Amino acid sequence: MPYEFRLPDIGEGVAEGEIVRWFVKEGDEIREDAPLVSVLTDKANVEIPSPKAGRVLRLHAQVGEKVKVGGLLVTIEPVGGSAPAGAPIPAPSPPSPAPSATATAAPPATPDREVPPMPAPTSPAAAPTGPVLASPYLRRLAAERGIDLRTIRGSGPGGRLVEADLSTPPAPGGPAIPSDRSNHPPASPASPGGPPPPAPTIAVPAASGGSPEETLQRIPIRGLRRVIADHMAESVHKAAHFTYVEEVDVSELVRLRERMAKHVEKQGVRLSYLPFLIKGVVAGLRAHPRLNATVDDARNELVLHPSYHIGIATAGPDGLIVPVIHHAEGRSLLQLARDIQDLGDRGRAGKLTRAELTGGTFTITSLGALGGVLATPILNYPEVGILGVHRIFRRPVYRPDGTIGPADLMNLSVSLDHRLIDGIEGAQFLATVKGYLEDPHQLFAEMA
Repeated sequence: MPYEFRLPDIGEGVAEGEIVRWFVKEGDEIREDAPLVSVLTDKANVEIPSPKAGRVLRLHAQVGEKVKVGGLLVTIEPVGGSAPAGAPIPAPSPPSPAPSATATAAPPATPDREVPPMPAPTSPAAAPTGPVLASPYLRRLAAERGIDLRTIRGSGPGGRLVEADLSTPPAPGGPAIPSDRSNHPPASPASPGGPPPPAPTIAVPAASGGSPEETLQRIPIRGLRRVIADHMAESVHKAAHFTYVEEVDVSELVRLRERMAKHVEKQGVRLSYLPFLIKGVVAGLRAHPRLNATVDDARNELVLHPSYHIGIATAGPDGLIVPVIHHAEGRSLLQLARDIQDLGDRGRAGKLTRAELTGGTFTITSLGALGGVLATPILNYPEVGILGVHRIFRRPVYRPDGTIGPADLMNLSVSLDHRLIDGIEGAQFLATVKGYLEDPHQLFAEMA
């Protein structure tokens, strides 16, 4: 009997997901636990494995289409259970390129992807029969704890497993969760795991003279790009942006970072200016807590957060992402440098989890050496503040003692939601941050 597989509960608060990539096409054979589809939620790609071994009868959603949790994804005709370990699987042939299939390839499968569903055990005394009803988050959590979900009876609706069930000792005799996933065939350029087809083009008559026709390229706005577009539009339409700018003399910070970098980099970590900026921002937010806040539109409230979860805007392979350093107030400069390097590397590889991309209370955005002179950042809504960091220039300055000498100067621009934050409050916040960066030794007193 054909098995209808529906989009599972991917994580708390997720109501729908966008189909980014199918790893199979209709008619393909698939092994249980093999990659089936990649779904985008909150800027994080979630790879969902096949719950059954069999033949794919029908794909019920196209790339770029959004599917609600519980919505039908695929119909599979089972073929007598899972294929034996190590048994070859026919390589799926490449899907027909859709007219809008560009820029949708998800990153390759990663070791920390969700733990796939497992078949029910053969012993009725060891666990309940039927499929394991659990979200990918719980499956990963169970794998980290060495728990076989097939040995646990779910206490949620319809027998669904909840996190509290993982504290219950598993029944003895249950089979172990296999950890070797090396038998999955690698993606090749001729398979659905290969590069996406080129963007479709359309020939149109030339406007005037020259060539009789010119070729236009049309790039679909989908996947992460569509998430970014929707998020930016929401921020601009809901928040009343204003931007305040300060010039900061970071000469002492430049010298301090150069001295500290020699020691930090011996541990394999690059020390940029961002850890110092994060510490300065946390100090500023402590002094002005209304900026470490988010807007609850449903309740018409400004929510002040006791912890400091700092987002770092990062260029990813498909667009801008904002990984979050949670509880930045408790991190040392070395730990922050490690966090920034790790999140940046995994962000560019498309390997960040949903938890690492959500929950921010304030954002810092910087283009590093390309930071320019000035920008007006758009809020990472529903946050009420974002700091733009710009390039450091060495210029002559007039000093209070009447002399002229070189100084390392940098502009900082803070964009705030003027509905909730007054201009004077934003100026005071940036003045506090400026004070810590111009005398960075204060940061160590702040950490004490």
